[in-house]
Amino acid sequence: MNKRFLDAQRIEFSNQKFLATPLSGLVIWTIIGVVGLFFSDFIAVWSIFIGTGSIVYLAMFISKFTGENFLDKTKPKNEFDKLFFFTVAQALLVYAIAIPFFLVDYTSLPMSVGILTGLMWLPFSWIINHWVGIFHALFRTVLVLVLWYVLPEHRFVVIPFAIALIYIITIVILKNRITNVESLKKKHRKS
Repeated sequence: MNKRFLDAQRIEFSNQKFLATPLSGLVIWTIIGVVGLFFSDFIAVWSIFIGTGSIVYLAMFISKFTGENFLDKTKPKNEFDKLFFFTVAQALLVYAIAIPFFLVDYTSLPMSVGILTGLMWLPFSWIINHWVGIFHALFRTVLVLVLWYVLPEHRFVVIPFAIALIYIITIVILKNRITNVESLKKKHRKS
């Protein structure tokens, strides 16, 4: 595939909003935190497995309302859409690390799933040429790890809520990025 063609696809991909997936993550991790607050650890564990496995499906639904529409068959094929879905698959494969660790210490689940599923933000940052993914992955990893050690009795509550907070910050950054991209496009058209 020719580099110029890929560069054009990367620009096209980067001009998207990217709100559906973080909104979905925000909703799911908030629900997981609420479940951890009010229910047993057994139910909290299941909320993590079911909830994080549902993020992509909720994002597909939300994408219809954000204008991203992941399931739009009329959209031209873009190699970076494919790469992004590979990063989603990578996030699901990390359960191969999380599950054995969980079987040894069930309270490891919020940390291992919280960190490992957040790693998909690093390649996303490279794809769109923006620091938001690096911020999300690094801040999420450090915060989750610190909370896991500092508040061991509240792991099923504080870690999900911390991840939800990081999603809020990420969404604000992405919205500002969209505004800046649109402003640059308008300036460019006027010149």
